[in-house]
Amino acid sequence: MSLSPSRHQPSPQVVKQAIQWSMRLNSASADPRLYRQCEQWRTEHPDHECAWQRIQALSSELSHSFQALPGSGAAFEALENSAQRLGRRRALKLLSGVAVLGSAAWVSRETVPWEQWQADFATHVGQRHSYQLQDGTRLQLNTDSAVDQHFTAQQRLITLMRGEILVACGADSQSPAPRPLRVQGRHGLFESIGGRFVVRQEQAKTRISVMEGSLVIRSPVSPPVQVKAGEHYSITPQHVALLQALDMDAAAWAEGLIVTKDMRLGDFLAEVGRYRRGYLGCADDIADLRLSGVFRLEDTDKLLAVLPQTLPVKLSYRTRWWVSLQRQA
Repeated sequence: MSLSPSRHQPSPQVVKQAIQWSMRLNSASADPRLYRQCEQWRTEHPDHECAWQRIQALSSELSHSFQALPGSGAAFEALENSAQRLGRRRALKLLSGVAVLGSAAWVSRETVPWEQWQADFATHVGQRHSYQLQDGTRLQLNTDSAVDQHFTAQQRLITLMRGEILVACGADSQSPAPRPLRVQGRHGLFESIGGRFVVRQEQAKTRISVMEGSLVIRSPVSPPVQVKAGEHYSITPQHVALLQALDMDAAAWAEGLIVTKDMRLGDFLAEVGRYRRGYLGCADDIADLRLSGVFRLEDTDKLLAVLPQTLPVKLSYRTRWWVSLQRQA
């Protein structure tokens, strides 16, 4: 589904409707017809989709934070079941209260769930979504990402609040004097007249990968840097550095894939872990094993099940949220 977002906040009534749809679809009695009805409601007005995305992002962030706590699997299942019998407002209050009490790190992060709530576009863990912006730019959000859009007569600006985006932009179709498309991130401003590029923002660094066209990096720690197609750069508060060839395709996630070339197993599991909740890791003695291949993201459990077929490892599921790999005996 594509849309141009409403620049004002959805009304309380629309937000309430989005909450009600979310609760109905999360119930055990939800059927395919209900999903179709919800989809129809979401397409009736941009505010409906905006409210739906923010409800899903907030709910997912709360549940993800709680599930990451040690020993929380069974407790969270009980809370989920109880939440079905509560009003949505009370259920969110319950989940957020438990998460805050159980994890000081959750409340101290720079980007909190309420910031995602304010975003024009957001995805939760494991979700990817594509949008057509009002100027014709195609914007794709990877897992657990949030962006704001600021388009005026003078500028086209996308603010990356968290996560990773793929941007495909062309000539400005709405202004006689072409406005460059800019992406503002934590570590710099990235400007393109036309091209296709990925911006991946982490706490300590941002990575830029250009697939088509060109892009200019503007950072406080460096003169402007021109990035050409096929190049990758890392931007930190200390430097802007050209990267050698990556051990994975930077844009493959947009097609629902992880494509690796001689990638460390430890790094591969960290990448897969971005698309699922809970813990995913491996023993130190197998972290440096290497793998190359094409892996589909729609079911990460099936993806992990492939690994023992190609590497001397075995999977261990302590719970559905705690998966580890050890060396095969």
